[in-house]
Amino acid sequence: MGKQKRSAVVLEPDAAGIDIGAEEIYVVVPPDREESTRKFNTFTRDLNALAEWLERCRVRTVAMESAGVYWIPLFQFLEERGFTVYLVNAHYLKSVPGRKSDVSDCQWIQYLHSVGLLRASFRPPDHICAVRALWRHRASLLQMAAEHTMHMQKALSQMNLQIHHVLSDITGMSGWAILDAILAGERDPAELAKLCHVRVRSPRETVARALEGDYRPEHLFTLRQSLDGYRFHQKLISDLDCEIARLMQTLPSAAGNSAPPMTRTKPHRLPASRQ
Repeated sequence: MGKQKRSAVVLEPDAAGIDIGAEEIYVVVPPDREESTRKFNTFTRDLNALAEWLERCRVRTVAMESAGVYWIPLFQFLEERGFTVYLVNAHYLKSVPGRKSDVSDCQWIQYLHSVGLLRASFRPPDHICAVRALWRHRASLLQMAAEHTMHMQKALSQMNLQIHHVLSDITGMSGWAILDAILAGERDPAELAKLCHVRVRSPRETVARALEGDYRPEHLFTLRQSLDGYRFHQKLISDLDCEIARLMQTLPSAAGNSAPPMTRTKPHRLPASRQ
């Protein structure tokens, strides 16, 4: 490590290195600035103190690993304070040859950054990050809704209600009508079969046979909660889509217009031919 320091050319004399954890942050500044290594907690007031200390140490650029999501608050704090922040992929950082086992992560990051050996990961502008965060949250909501669908299917199978053999989607228009009727107390298979949409191709006699089951209270209770959970998450997804559309309206278009043209997105439902 010492030989590298003597032979390497320092390209970033005002560089700091940061090692971020869930509860503690270690920061190293150039050795000629105050106390070169400090530890901070991850509370908001500590992030402010960290940024103020870097300013007193005349640091202009900072490098940190992109570990989990712990880096995001500090990254945003430092960018707002005017620091040039290098977000470095952890895999790339560890692949740089010459790392010594007795050198702490933050010291190693600071050294590599000062000699210009780190490459910053791409991070889009804040308005793009906001839309991306909502899209990722939407994927999580879709997964949760899908899990409720599987729970509904399991409850139906345990009662030997083989709706999946006659309907391609139990969360379509026909499926919802039948499930609501079952939970309202209807047990006549013929009456339940009449609730199918006109475009359902399965013969109504077949649908009625599929709806002859062993209605158990515990499975009906599970079915009701799963259906409520599915509808709740569909409402969250609908609200989220409105927020995404609002943010998309604020984005500049590629042609330089104030806002891009919006296209109507299809609802998260199957077409009528598959209901």
